Amino acid sequence: MAPRVGVLDLQGDVSEHVEALQRAGAEAVRIKRVEQLADLDGLVIPGGESTAIGKLMTHYGFMEAIPRQAARGMGVYGTCAGLILVATEVEGSDQPRLGLMDMVAKRNAFGRQVDSFEADLDIPELGPEPMPAVFIRAPYVGSVGKGVKVLAKVGEKIVMAASGKHLVTAFHPELTEDARVHRYFVERLRKS
Repeated sequence: MAPRVGVLDLQGDVSEHVEALQRAGAEAVRIKRVEQLADLDGLVIPGGESTAIGKLMTHYGFMEAIPRQAARGMGVYGTCAGLILVATEVEGSDQPRLGLMDMVAKRNAFGRQVDSFEADLDIPELGPEPMPAVFIRAPYVGSVGKGVKVLAKVGEKIVMAASGKHLVTAFHPELTEDARVHRYFVERLRKS
């Protein structure tokens, strides 16, 4: 049976994530209410503006509900702003966060919107072909704690990491035709 994966529908590339998850073999659903989390195997938190998303998540009760569901086995995949929200610490900020992965996130670390770029990343876990990656006002992971595996870097900057069923990317794989990152997340959900 295909894992049931929600996409938090508060801001960001929701439709693109739904399509990528479907290509990756998941049953994908849009999540607008806390009660919809109950029967999910995984949840994607899309990009957008992390402070705004955090305020909306707090307002609608997701800040309490997501960690509760994660403790019951739900995996969480955060892209771009979602990476910031999944972290235990955000450098220079006390904004709301879920604290699901032991790492320090650095906001807008690659610069402003005009500094957005694309790169081909070597990610051995995804196979020998380079992964096309789109970075838009991207954060990165400054450091990781115990149990967090670094999967990709741009220079010395960590742009993809995993811990248990959780995954983060500083880039937007949903903006490419390549569904390998979403497939990797779906496979992590199937393993346990």
